Amino acid sequence: QVQLQASGGGLVQAGGSLTLSCTSSGGSSINAIGWYRQVPEKEREIIATITRSGSIHYADSVKGRFTISRDSAKNVVYLQMTSLKPDDTAVYYCKDITSSLVYGRDFWGQGTQVTVSS
Repeated sequence: QVQLQASGGGLVQAGGSLTLSCTSSGGSSINAIGWYRQVPEKEREIIATITRSGSIHYADSVKGRFTISRDSAKNVVYLQMTSLKPDDTAVYYCKDITSSLVYGRDFWGQGTQVTVSS
């Protein structure tokens, strides 16, 4: 059973930094993983992905400020967030994209709240 756990959220002032962690089990350590975020009454948006081959993609809204990386030995994917803005306030989720495609259902970690104060 594929399971993911997102952690590392919190309250930070604008301009600050946070690093989120997505720890997975039950899937390959090199599966494609995506970080998403969601604010109330809006759809969940994808903000960063790392593929099985290590290719990385960012949404324009976070490009240059967020960095996704992987520690395959620990089965952890990180999202380093810098120069945070109040607009980055959201619940952040990670998803095992590969397993979701293989099994035909989405595998999400529980969300972690990030709040950026102005």
